[in-house]
Amino acid sequence: MLRRRPRREQPESIVALIDVVFFLLVFFMLVGRMDATAPFEVRLPIATTGSDLPYGGANIFVGPSGRLTFDGVEIDLDALEDRVARRLADAPDTLLRIQSDAATQLRFVLPLVSELDALGAERVVFTVTPNPP
Repeated sequence: MLRRRPRREQPESIVALIDVVFFLLVFFMLVGRMDATAPFEVRLPIATTGSDLPYGGANIFVGPSGRLTFDGVEIDLDALEDRVARRLADAPDTLLRIQSDAATQLRFVLPLVSELDALGAERVVFTVTPNPP
């Protein structure tokens, strides 16, 4: 007597799972922050005037004690000069965004601005917190 082979069940389709993973990936790419962050806390000063910050560029963080970071890496002023000079050599119109803590003394910020000017940086902005209405 001939026996029929038992029917195998169709495996579950993973297409729906791939779609969900893709949508989650896109969601987190849109919502996530893409800027470099400082390895220390920076409380931005509150502005009374100003305009929206342009996109792109490099971030320079200045802590209350004068600590510096460039694109998320802690660095000293001499090394910062080298990295900014290389960045400006590759792209002279690079936006340099200075994010200085509200408690940072000017003696830490002014030499930085002078060095950026000496390096030929044309687009330098200070990041501040908007004044609440």
